[in-house]
Amino acid sequence: MTQPPTVPAEPVALVELSALLDAQRAINGRVHRTPVMGSTFLSDRAGARVVLKLELFQKTGSFKPRGVLNTLRQLSPDEKERGVISLSAGNHAQALAWGATATGIRSTIVMPATAPRSKIDATRGYGGDVVLTDGDLLGTCLTLQRERALTLVHPFDDPRVIAGQGTVGLEIMQDWPEVDVVVAPIGGGGLISGVSMAVKAFKPSVRVIGVESSGAPGMHDSVAAGHVITLDTVDCIIDGLRVKRVGETTFEVVRQFVDEIVTLPDEQIFQAMLWIMSHAKLVVEGAAASPVGALLQGLVKAPRGSKVVCILSGGNVNLDQLKGLRWN
Repeated sequence: MTQPPTVPAEPVALVELSALLDAQRAINGRVHRTPVMGSTFLSDRAGARVVLKLELFQKTGSFKPRGVLNTLRQLSPDEKERGVISLSAGNHAQALAWGATATGIRSTIVMPATAPRSKIDATRGYGGDVVLTDGDLLGTCLTLQRERALTLVHPFDDPRVIAGQGTVGLEIMQDWPEVDVVVAPIGGGGLISGVSMAVKAFKPSVRVIGVESSGAPGMHDSVAAGHVITLDTVDCIIDGLRVKRVGETTFEVVRQFVDEIVTLPDEQIFQAMLWIMSHAKLVVEGAAASPVGALLQGLVKAPRGSKVVCILSGGNVNLDQLKGLRWN
């Protein structure tokens, strides 16, 4: 395995490189080092050499345990004793329940009543106390946090979470340091924040491109406005991308380290899911398919012959969303 340069570029501004490397050492052996896989079909389609980073093979089915474990290990004994709480539509919920149970910590997760039943059941199966609500997720979470004196583990807007997610970027640079472009989905921004700082710390010339649903362009519109905005409505049914307000910290990281944000409608993302199933023989969820969708739609401008990594962030598929779809 090829290793990155031993002397990287200037340390990152918002989460220090040392925190990213420390996170990687801390979670090593507790999460999978996920593989990368080339795709001839996608490479031919894009005119670039495309590699897929397979976080769908991560524990609990997504990249989320990286940030969870890195955060839980830094809690004080009192915080661990009182238990943790968070809010999530699915993947962070599963990761927190799994990580907390594995380390002997009680977890409570507030989830929307409309969350996929499979993700609710999985969260409970991992040992989490699930609270379903038809109301405001954050408001419900903060109320329970105060009432039960719990410790909040934010799904994305926490430097410890960001550092943990950044280990995906470190692995990319260690396994394929010649990469030119990294494409990642954006929900709240935790994954792309950590990844962008990690890859640019070692190779500043790497272009980092984020992908959002055009029905929930919270980060895209926030960067355009110069400050974090709250979307009035979202027209997106993909839970990993369905975010009305991105994080304050993740916004600052993206503004500084992400080169471009593109958007595409849910329908094209679902078509990308089917394309990946058909051509790569992988089952990925909507958010994970969005980087490939952006590539298939020509939204990622990669010079011919360049080397591109698409991060397939998870594989917890809501199969009901695929009914009636066909790959053309």
